[in-house]
Amino acid sequence: MSQTLFHLAFPVTDIAQTKAYYVDGLGCIPGRENHHALILNLYGHQLVAHVTKEPLIPQNTIYPRHFGLVFTQERDWQDLLERAQQQQLLFREETKNRFVGSPLEHRTFFLEDPFYNLMEFKYYRHPEAIFGSYEHTQIGDRT
Repeated sequence: MSQTLFHLAFPVTDIAQTKAYYVDGLGCIPGRENHHALILNLYGHQLVAHVTKEPLIPQNTIYPRHFGLVFTQERDWQDLLERAQQQQLLFREETKNRFVGSPLEHRTFFLEDPFYNLMEFKYYRHPEAIFGSYEHTQIGDRT
């Protein structure tokens, strides 16, 4: 098992609001912070929120840009879903099952933070579909 961690930097406009959403709401562990950046631990991966003065605008759809996690245990996915519901986080797309009955079957939901960053959280019924199942071409909900 690799000990490599994923790092993602993303734009925000307010550190206090970022902490409220990601720490209190999503359950991230806060790290270093200053007035222009905040490091967050999301399930062992490093997110860095950087304050920008550029206007942030919402995407029309969940594509092309979003980030998130693929859970290897369905219970962990369910726990985060319940937390997001209890914290009344904004669901950009409610929970759904994609590709039911196929080797690509997975459960997913999308959240949108106060800065229009979109996050997808999913759990695959068949772990080989995470990186494999090359004979299938479906990816996401685009047609």
